[in-house]
Amino acid sequence: MERMPVTILVPMSRPLAVGAFALLLCGVSTGAMAQAVGAAGHATPTGISQEQLLALTARLDALEQRNSELEAQILDLKGQAASSDQAIRDQMNATTVSLNNGRPSFASGDGQFTAAFRGVFQLDAAKYDQRSPGALATDFRRGSVGDAAEADRARDLNDGANFRRARIGVEGKAFGDWNYNFLYDFGGAGVEEAGKISSAWVEYAGFAPFSVRVGAFSPPSGIEEATSTNGSLFPERASPSEAVRGIASGDGRTAAGLFGNGERWNLSAVFSGNIIGTQTFDEQLAFVGRLAYVPHKTPDSVVHLGVDTVIVIDPAATGPNVAPGAATPLRLRDRPELRVDGMRLVDTGAIDAEGLTVLGAEFAAQYKAFSVQGEYYHIDVKRRASALSNPDFHGWYVQGAWTLTGEPRRYSMATATFDSPRGEKPFSLKEGGKGVWELAARYSDLDLDYLAGAAGTAPLASAIRGGRQQAYTFGLNWYPNAAVRFQADYQHVDIDRLSAGGATFGAGELTPPAGAQIGQTLSIWSLRTQYAF
Repeated sequence: MERMPVTILVPMSRPLAVGAFALLLCGVSTGAMAQAVGAAGHATPTGISQEQLLALTARLDALEQRNSELEAQILDLKGQAASSDQAIRDQMNATTVSLNNGRPSFASGDGQFTAAFRGVFQLDAAKYDQRSPGALATDFRRGSVGDAAEADRARDLNDGANFRRARIGVEGKAFGDWNYNFLYDFGGAGVEEAGKISSAWVEYAGFAPFSVRVGAFSPPSGIEEATSTNGSLFPERASPSEAVRGIASGDGRTAAGLFGNGERWNLSAVFSGNIIGTQTFDEQLAFVGRLAYVPHKTPDSVVHLGVDTVIVIDPAATGPNVAPGAATPLRLRDRPELRVDGMRLVDTGAIDAEGLTVLGAEFAAQYKAFSVQGEYYHIDVKRRASALSNPDFHGWYVQGAWTLTGEPRRYSMATATFDSPRGEKPFSLKEGGKGVWELAARYSDLDLDYLAGAAGTAPLASAIRGGRQQAYTFGLNWYPNAAVRFQADYQHVDIDRLSAGGATFGAGELTPPAGAQIGQTLSIWSLRTQYAF
């Protein structure tokens, strides 16, 4: 029998084995491990060869290197994260500045605060084409009741120019939920006027879709009243809308109310007082409400329906409330649909009344480049402590537009109104852009007569001879860009109005005989130049 080779194992001391194992687990340096291997000889008591131990040592070195690299990457990522966090914080706190369509705007990085400057100037020039004036004793054309200056000037209206509006202001939001608006106006209505507040209000919008507004603004009494004058189809609102607007709305009217709108509806309910700067014995208190609904809406078309009301709850008094009470007059009147001359050619005069109610209906529609809009108003006046019958009046208008260059007028549900069309190619001689061109036409009818009677007769006791004004207007609008607009208009006005006699316009020849025709027919040519941002 052959002899089997015998391998003699040299036992490793216990301390050396424990140390080598601990060093292996704890990732000690390779030099220390090599020393441990050298001291142990070529083999260990567990059967691990020197080559295997050296391989393990190399792996430990690689792991140690990788661990160092990962630690460096983690530190780098932490630094980048800290920098990104700081950049985000800086961005959130940064203020951004923009100049959208010429309007300077500022906004905080978090969007909680914004401010945008608003401005507009509108310069109107007009030529009034009337019959040549005669003496007061033979030329009976008259203006406002009880106004000698207007009685004289109605025969020769002023050709010339007038800055209809010259406004500057700021609007925006604060702390996210609060909106504000301040607008100051240096323009006038055909006469030199001192600067005045057009609007100044604050609004809380934290419970969408509704908001509450308090301050000075014009409560919307119809679609024409609510339409921005910067984008209106004609230089002035239709006369029936303007007459109703003067009752409890209008620029600078102190008011407080609720506003809201959704995808297809718009609602406003406002209580209003006097115009800023108008001092009376107890302010007028009125309610102005409007509800609009859009039953049809597509990218190319929209149909708008609406109702509105104005209720004068307490008219302003002319004196202290001492029995039997001071007069509380209400008055309806208006100018032709231009303001270069400020004469009012239809006027009810003051009606001592305890209240007034207006009911209105709205309709509007748009299909691509075509749009149409109309309103009707019925006005009931309740006399104060009088046996005379209560008068009523009415007015309506219809207007339409066709954009020759194809752009549609823009409808906004936020206000339930139309705004001017916006072109993609502003006018430019270099690039060939022609801007937006638009044709417009309107007929309006405001009837302020009540039991007027026949020409040449004295009026009944209850009669009010305020007159009836009918106006036909044709216009061409050019929008070279989003800020500039030119409006060229021709207006034919027919006023049928009988004299009430007595001293309606003043003593003597200022007041024509009862039943005399004090209205007139005239034409007006006008041009408006506008810059708005």
